[in-house]
Amino acid sequence: MVLDKLGVEHATIGGFSMGGATVIHYVAKYNAAHIDKMALFGAAAPVWTKRDDFPYGLWSKEDVNGLISLNNTNRPQLLENFGKIFAANETTVSPGMAAWLGGINWQASAYAMGQCLATLRDGDLRPDLKKIKVPTLILHGTQDKICSYDLAEQTHKLLANSKLVPLEKSGHALFIEEREKFNSELIKFLESQAVVRKN
Repeated sequence: MVLDKLGVEHATIGGFSMGGATVIHYVAKYNAAHIDKMALFGAAAPVWTKRDDFPYGLWSKEDVNGLISLNNTNRPQLLENFGKIFAANETTVSPGMAAWLGGINWQASAYAMGQCLATLRDGDLRPDLKKIKVPTLILHGTQDKICSYDLAEQTHKLLANSKLVPLEKSGHALFIEEREKFNSELIKFLESQAVVRKN
């Protein structure tokens, strides 16, 4: 494990969007070894796609299959489509910032993006969330059109030691759209004392 090799202790681990799902799986898999706190930002969790026992979120498995197909045949269109729904509206992220974010997307491997979409399509982190006891901060935009706010509510219900903070003016770009509130809540969480866990 990376944190083992680096000798890191008492870490706070955070993840945005699919990174949030990755962080949840990591903390559950390693029983929060070396980690005191977890932070989730617009996380694609606990389940990104709707199913019979999970009617939350915005995407069906068929929708995501369409995204994967578009990634494989017309990736520019896929990135343009996501760019249009990334923010709460057209004014909450500046054109320059939107172009910068778009550039980051273009640097990603098309193959990796397809695999990530498939992982999100099929993933179910509910069992993982039930294993996690470390203090967790959940920051989520209430106007998120990629990972809808009801996902954050469901994650909060499954995490025994979590705090959910809604960002009322934000979409998926919450760290830009409400930067001051995002930073303030995160710093406050980082400075709070971690609860000692009993394994």
